[in-house]
Amino acid sequence: MIGKLKGVVDSFGDDWMILDVHGVGYQVYCSSRTLQRLPKAGEAATLSIETLVREDMIRLYGFSNDIEREWFRLLMTVQGVGAKVALGVLSVLDPGQLATAIAMRDLTAISRAPGVGKRVAERIATELKDKAPAFADADPSVIRVAVDVAEARVSGPVAEAVSALVNLGYAQLQAAAAVQAAAKAAGSEATTTQLIRQGLKELAR
Repeated sequence: MIGKLKGVVDSFGDDWMILDVHGVGYQVYCSSRTLQRLPKAGEAATLSIETLVREDMIRLYGFSNDIEREWFRLLMTVQGVGAKVALGVLSVLDPGQLATAIAMRDLTAISRAPGVGKRVAERIATELKDKAPAFADADPSVIRVAVDVAEARVSGPVAEAVSALVNLGYAQLQAAAAVQAAAKAAGSEATTTQLIRQGLKELAR
């Protein structure tokens, strides 16, 4: 199986490109995000490759790096997600954003991908939730706080402060990160009001 290709960009299509490797042109299907990152025709490029073999075809899928390819593989394990839908998801969300959306059960973000309705978004969030934190941009502990507050698993000053910041218009993950930093600075006995004030200071930095 082909795992990586290094060559010269030959041409582009809507969802594919041709990579010239020592005179052989490989047609490689990519997410729009990956296509946008590639250099122009005539310049060198390297792609991580996933090879899918079926009875009637062999198709190559290209990615900017191995992490993006791993997410493609993970998405393909979800019922109802094929290669086209997986590329669509990776076109609107990079690996870190996707991991965060799954950890937060942000179905709206996942549903922005073409071909992904609410039901498929729910499957992605549910079936991949245990794998998301390892790839997320955010600190896994921050994600846990945000998820616990969003799903009302916890109570107390931290939860109240996160909810207050969310009500002010901040994203759940952003609010959780700010309050967690505030709690470290203010100490374990900090009140909700103190955490909100300190959290706003963290957000203003």
